[in-house]
Amino acid sequence: MSDNKRKLGIIAGGGSIPKMLIDYVKANQIPYFVLAIEGNADRAHFDETVNHKWIRIGQAGTGFKFLKDEHVLDVVMIGTIHRPTLQELVPDLRTAAFFAKIGLKALGDDGILRALVKEIESENIKVVGVHEVMPEILTKEGLLTKTKPDKQALADIKRGIEVDLTLGALDVGQSVVVQQGLVLGVEGIEGTDMLIKRCKDYARKGVGGVLVKLRKPNQDMRIDLPTIGVKTIENAHKSGLRGVVIHAGNALIVNEREVIKLANKYKMFVIGVNPAEMIK
Repeated sequence: MSDNKRKLGIIAGGGSIPKMLIDYVKANQIPYFVLAIEGNADRAHFDETVNHKWIRIGQAGTGFKFLKDEHVLDVVMIGTIHRPTLQELVPDLRTAAFFAKIGLKALGDDGILRALVKEIESENIKVVGVHEVMPEILTKEGLLTKTKPDKQALADIKRGIEVDLTLGALDVGQSVVVQQGLVLGVEGIEGTDMLIKRCKDYARKGVGGVLVKLRKPNQDMRIDLPTIGVKTIENAHKSGLRGVVIHAGNALIVNEREVIKLANKYKMFVIGVNPAEMIK
């Protein structure tokens, strides 16, 4: 996003990336306003120095009013959002109309997110990706750690990429764990951290497996990019994994310096890959 005079709206979920983006726009004097999602965004990131309002999931009408009142022209959706249960979701009229309109699309994460982008842009607000604001945030291609994958790890990475791309095309998940050629688990609604923990129970004897996390083939770059952080490395280490593979140029590493430092401490590898190059 080249025009720093356009006011940026940040729809903030959980995790550290929303704060990274807020710090970035403040440092670069980009006008901004944050819609912080209750039950998801970290309240520690929002004090009187941050221009923000809190809304709960289901308050689309209120959210659009806040964005218009703040004269927001561009919006970034960033951070994790836990899908609410029916008991938690008490929709206002705008939200109810939205769900009635998209119908069965709500069954897939990508479907509902694409529909949400369309709904936001119907209000003459442009949805942009975090990488359009902070281009340097995307994962670089190549080995990022001191430890390198051996022959078995490379074979597991290739297998993981093949499985991940196939499942991603069906909007199933972004992550898969492979050990010695065997698929120990694929990501479902539980998320990457729970996938890693679950796979510990299925690990075979011998060398550990790898986590492969890729952007889905048809996934919009503006929404829900694959993300790893320090917690990912900690969980992977506890589950006996030898490395983490992430989609170069299509994924995010939160606190990259700390992630690489921790991976080096555990003698794990972290690699940014071009999937097409790996499986050709």
